[in-house]
Amino acid sequence: MNLIFAGTPEFAAHALNAILAAGHQVALVLTQPDRPSGRGMTLRPSPVKEVALASGIDVFQPPTLKDPTAQERVRAVQADAMVVAAYGLILPQAVLDMPQSGCINIHASLLPRWRGAAPIQRAILAGDAESGVCIMQMEAGLDTGPVLNCGRLPIVAGDTAGSLHDKLADLGARLIVETLGKLPVSAVPQSAEGVTYAAKIEKSEAPLDWRMPAMQLDRQVRAFNPFPGATAVLDGATIKVWAAELADANAAPGTVVSTDREGIVVACGEGGLRLTELQKAGGKRLPAAQFLAGNPVRPGAMFTPVP
Repeated sequence: MNLIFAGTPEFAAHALNAILAAGHQVALVLTQPDRPSGRGMTLRPSPVKEVALASGIDVFQPPTLKDPTAQERVRAVQADAMVVAAYGLILPQAVLDMPQSGCINIHASLLPRWRGAAPIQRAILAGDAESGVCIMQMEAGLDTGPVLNCGRLPIVAGDTAGSLHDKLADLGARLIVETLGKLPVSAVPQSAEGVTYAAKIEKSEAPLDWRMPAMQLDRQVRAFNPFPGATAVLDGATIKVWAAELADANAAPGTVVSTDREGIVVACGEGGLRLTELQKAGGKRLPAAQFLAGNPVRPGAMFTPVP
């Protein structure tokens, strides 16, 4: 097929690689403008742009697709379909209508659950038992279009947003290639029941509230790895908690119950949480044993509660 691909992060780059490997012709790639990154704030291309350039594909990075000039660039391709994955720009109706088979989105949730920006993190935060990928025919609403294909996978103990992302990226890449090979496909309208929205993850959600049950805090740590990282405050210093596990504890919330090479056990509103990978501001992510070697923490110490 003659395709346009619109996407930006690694999740989308994985799908683009699969589409190219399957032999489809990608005439144009749309991706977000280069962004400053790293300590030097150097402009860096998106993962999708890197794949496109390595494959000799034309790249177009408009700040908006509402501009008539940008729309004309898309229209000129006369694409059979546009594949969209975590692109980051709204597609106006004029653009949605351009390809012969419309615009097809790769969405990392089991629609209609978790429409929106952060479906992977929100699924973990909510304690969902499973996640998946839906291949959806796009329309003007936010992830409201009918579903062309769908795959499921379990969310297992220990899954972080990062590990679940990678599994869903693999699944999405396989499903989009499968779907493109079968077009036209009958679309199934989404159910009007069970609709939830996955709001963007904000850094303000990072602090751990030790009054919450340990199970909920464990989900928060996993959902916020690799971004933005769950945080806790001890002796006035902010610490990022990258990994944790459930533990037994019976003390006031925020109390350090025990410390050893396995981790720092902190009492929660219900049960306890063993912190197993931590990072001080400006430092490296460290296993608990290495962290404690340079930052002694004694039983009875108190993590500052969230206001």
